[in-house]
Amino acid sequence: MEEAGDERGWDAEQDGSPDRARRRLESEFLLAVRRAGAGLQLLGAASADTIGINVTDLNCLNILALGGHLTAGELAKRTGLTTASITGVLDRLEEAGFVRRERDPGDRRRVIVRLEAGRGMRDVAPVFAPVIAAWRAVAAQYTDDELRLILGFQEQLEQIMRDRLVELRSG
Repeated sequence: MEEAGDERGWDAEQDGSPDRARRRLESEFLLAVRRAGAGLQLLGAASADTIGINVTDLNCLNILALGGHLTAGELAKRTGLTTASITGVLDRLEEAGFVRRERDPGDRRRVIVRLEAGRGMRDVAPVFAPVIAAWRAVAAQYTDDELRLILGFQEQLEQIMRDRLVELRSG
C-alpha cells in the first residue's frame, strides 16, 4: 500500500522515517501476539496429552477453574460447544474424576458442574507448575507500574478475543 508523503515532502516509506519505524514496530508486536497465541495452543495440546485428556476437555477444566462452578449450559455458552457436546465432555471429565455434577438446589432442572480439586492438584497442577513459576519469575523483573500496564494490555487482548468469539459464533 502506497502512502503519500507528508506536508514536508518526505515519503513515509523512506528508511528511518518515524512512520516506517512505527509500522515495523507494530508488525513485530502483531507477530509476537500471534507467536504467543500459537505457543499457548501448543502448550495446551501437549499438556492435555500429558494429563491424558483431550484439548477441549482441558479447556473446559480451565474455564471451570477460572469461573468457579458453572451450569452445564453456562459452560456450553463459554466454550461455544453445543449442550450435547458439553454432555460428552462432562461425562469424560466426571468419569476421570476431574468434575462432579450436582443438581441446582434452586432449580432442579439445572446441573451445576464443580471441579474436584484433588484430581486437579494431583494430575493438572504439576503439568503447569513449571510454566507458572517461569511466569512469576518474568513478572518479578517488572515494577508494579509496569505490571499494571502489562495487565491492562492483557485485559484489552482478552476483550478483543471475547468480542471476536461472539462475532464468529453469531455467524
